Amino acid sequence: MAARRALKAVLVDLSGTLHIEDSAVPGAQEALKRLRSAPVTIRFVTNTTKECKRDLLERLTKLGFDIAENEIFTSLTAARNLLEQKQVRPLLLVDDRALPDFAGIVTADPNAVVVGLAPEHFHYERMNRAFRLILDGAPLIAIHKARYFKKKDGLALGPGPFVTGLEYATDTKATVVGKPEKTFFLEALRGTDCAPEEAIMIGDDCRDDVGGAQNAGMRGILVRTGKYRPADEDKINPAPYLTCENFPEAVEHILEHLL
Repeated sequence: MAARRALKAVLVDLSGTLHIEDSAVPGAQEALKRLRSAPVTIRFVTNTTKECKRDLLERLTKLGFDIAENEIFTSLTAARNLLEQKQVRPLLLVDDRALPDFAGIVTADPNAVVVGLAPEHFHYERMNRAFRLILDGAPLIAIHKARYFKKKDGLALGPGPFVTGLEYATDTKATVVGKPEKTFFLEALRGTDCAPEEAIMIGDDCRDDVGGAQNAGMRGILVRTGKYRPADEDKINPAPYLTCENFPEAVEHILEHLL
């Protein structure tokens, strides 16, 4: 087997890996500072659709993380890019706080359906409107299909079950733009001068973070924080390159063994 190329880039998930809502994972800020001392490019990749990139960056800054806006690649950005490519008018089933990332996109007389995490919109009338549009030929675009995510009071349903319900009812298949899609990870590496084999992903979701990254040719480190559940590492094949207790432990492994 050919030797792995030297590590050039580290992709880091946000919610569940660096923070849970308004609380940082213990030691994550200092670990990020240590990682920045290494000769690697860092990108923060997230499926969050609960807020726009501006609000997300503000949240992270308040938690003490030194992150620049151009280092963050979100599934909202990927969704907007696809809408512009297809030149469609979406019915946006996303949280109202995410709408600024779709500023300028025409939504009148929709001919496409976009689904993110939108608890206030997941009611019968709104879902039925989406159902009818899809039956009439509108493409179904899933910002991501996560089964669940971590809140302070426990796990909560993600958009995946609602997307799957629309797929089942309309006998169609959604186009997914966020993790674990290979194109999402490759787009996140754009401009880094880094091949997938030279990158590693750190995240708390065995399928979307680690499985997706490894399917794209990267290595993946699963952390036991956020949405992690016991034995998650056994749910994907190939198994994670490594499973760590948390982000600081993952950073220590990178600094000690991969550089």
